[in-house]
Amino acid sequence: MRTRDSRRWTSCLLSLALLGASTGCGTEPEAAARPLTGPSGAPATQSTADEQSAGKAALAAYSGYLDASRAASARSDPTHPALARFLADPLLTRVRVAIRAAKEHGAMRTGTLVSDPTVVSVDLAADPPVVEIQDCLDATGYRLVYAKDHRVVPGTRGGRYLATATAARYPDGRWLINAGAAHQDQPC
Repeated sequence: MRTRDSRRWTSCLLSLALLGASTGCGTEPEAAARPLTGPSGAPATQSTADEQSAGKAALAAYSGYLDASRAASARSDPTHPALARFLADPLLTRVRVAIRAAKEHGAMRTGTLVSDPTVVSVDLAADPPVVEIQDCLDATGYRLVYAKDHRVVPGTRGGRYLATATAARYPDGRWLINAGAAHQDQPC
């Protein structure tokens, strides 16, 4: 019985490690491979000012999301107010659930997560408009640890890997990150 609970706990924290260290789950992995394209489907040679502005706003939302997620995870606070400023559902709920699960099991995140995001596509004609982001996350110094003694939670790992995220523009004009995936099997 204890072994099964231990495996379930390790599995839960491993899922949390994937979610908390990156952008969660739920976006298409192939989005990261799609090039920026123009209206005809041909590769864009020059982005429009609107596309550049959308990309810049989406990257700001992504950066804000990573900062808010790190702060919330370090404090084990799933209701951290900055999360709702940069995230939308379904990713917002996933991040909150993961932080809550870690807190219930006495874990928290510590260290530094290094990010190097780029915009890989902009679709302003979509409803809502979306921007796909690709990132090379360096989580070698970002760990899930037990809050009591800061021992690393077994089964969690760092490393450098690909992450993808989707930002959508909501009716109030804000760009929010609403989907993402960690591709730990794809080093960068």
